[in-house]
Amino acid sequence: MKDRNPWWWIPTLYFAEGIPYFIVNNISVIMFNNMGMSKGDMALYTSMLYLPWVIKPIWSPFVDIIKTKRWWVVAMQVIMSAAFALLAFTLPHPSAEVIASGTPSVSIFKITLVLFWITAFASATHDIAADGFYMLALPTKEQSVFVGIRSTFYRLSSIFGQGVLVVIAGVLERRLGNVPQAWSATLAAAAILFAALTLWHSFALPRPKADSSRPDGNTASGILKEFCRTFLTFFSKKHVWLAMIFMLLYRLPEAFLVKMMNPFLLDPVSQGGLGLSTETVGIVYGSVGVLALTAGGILGGIAASRWGLKRSLWPMAMALTLPCLSFVFLAAFQPQNLWLISSCVALDQFGYGFGFTAYMLYLIYFSEGEFKTAHYSLCTAFMAMSMMLPGMVAGYVQESIGYVNFFIFVMVCCLATVLVTSLLKVDPEYGRK
Repeated sequence: MKDRNPWWWIPTLYFAEGIPYFIVNNISVIMFNNMGMSKGDMALYTSMLYLPWVIKPIWSPFVDIIKTKRWWVVAMQVIMSAAFALLAFTLPHPSAEVIASGTPSVSIFKITLVLFWITAFASATHDIAADGFYMLALPTKEQSVFVGIRSTFYRLSSIFGQGVLVVIAGVLERRLGNVPQAWSATLAAAAILFAALTLWHSFALPRPKADSSRPDGNTASGILKEFCRTFLTFFSKKHVWLAMIFMLLYRLPEAFLVKMMNPFLLDPVSQGGLGLSTETVGIVYGSVGVLALTAGGILGGIAASRWGLKRSLWPMAMALTLPCLSFVFLAAFQPQNLWLISSCVALDQFGYGFGFTAYMLYLIYFSEGEFKTAHYSLCTAFMAMSMMLPGMVAGYVQESIGYVNFFIFVMVCCLATVLVTSLLKVDPEYGRK
C-alpha cells in the first residue's frame, strides 16, 4: 500500500485527541455548574474524571500487544463518538427552578457521570495508541518535522473544546432559554463532529508494517514482568521522594484555581462571582486564556533552552504563583469591564504556561536513564494526580469560605510551590543549549 501523506491524518488525529480531554475535564465543569450542581459536588466528581490519566501507565503496555495501534485509535474513537451521542440524549433536564436553587441531586446525573467516565478511559487509551501510532507510522526524520504540527492542532482542539463549544452552548442557552436543552444540543454537535473524524480516520490512517500486535514476540506476562521492573527502578532513583513531592505540589495553587475559575466567572455578582454569560466565558477563558497559555509555553521553552532547568526554576515558579493575585483582585472588586477581566485571565494563563515549562522539563530530567519512556509515563501520572487531588476538595473549600477567601487560600498554597522549588536538586547544565 502506498504511504499516505502525513498531512492527511496527523492534524486531524491530534485535533481528535484533544477534544474528548477538554470536554471531560473542562466543559463538564461549566455544564454541571450551569445545571445547578453544588460547587463541592461539581469539583469532586469532575476531578475524579482525571483518574484514567493518572493510572493509564498500568494498562499502556498491553495496548502494545493486543491488536494494533491503528485498531486502538479507531476503536476508542468509535466508543467516544457513541458516548457523546448518548450524553446528548440522556442528559437530565432539571427545571429552571431546581437549577436556580442549586439543589439538583447528584443522583440525577449518574448516567451522565458514567458516560463521562467511559469517555475518559477511552480518551486516555486513545492518547497511548495515538502517540505510539505516530512513532510507528512516520520515519524518525519526519517525526521531528511534524512535532510542531501535532502540537498546534492539539492547541486548536483546546480552543475548540474550551472556546467554540462553550460559546455555542452559551448562545443556545440565551436563545432557547433552557440550559439542559442547550447543552444536549452542544454535545450532539460534538458527537457528530467526532463521528465524522472517526469515519475519516478509519480510511485515512495508514497501515504501517511496524504496527502489529505482540511486537518483538512480547507476551502479556513478559510485559507485566518488565512493567514491575520499571516500577521498581523508578522508586529506586536518587531523590525519588523529593521528586514525587515536587510533582505533586509545584502546581498546587493552579490546581485549586483552575477548578473554580470558570464557576467564578459564571456565578452572579450577588454570589461573589463576575456574572459573565456562558458564551463570554468561552471567549475569555477558552480563547483568550488558551492563546495566552500557549504564548507563555512558547516563551518558557525559549527561556529554558537559554537558561537551563536550574536557572529557570525560580523565575518560572514565580510566574506560576504571582499571577494568581489577579483573581484575588477580581474577587475583591468584581469589576465588570470585560477587557480588565480578560487581561487578568490572560495574565494568569500566561504565567501558568511559562511556569509549567520548568515542571515539564524536570519530568524529562528525572526520567533520564534505562527506562526513560516508561519512567516519563509514571511522571505524567503524578502530574495528573497533582491536579486531581486538590480539585476534588476545591469546591468544598470555596463553599465554606467564599470566593475572596478562596483565592487568598490559593495564594497561601503558593508557599508549597516555593518550598518544593527550594528543595529541588538538578544538574546546573541540564536543558541548556
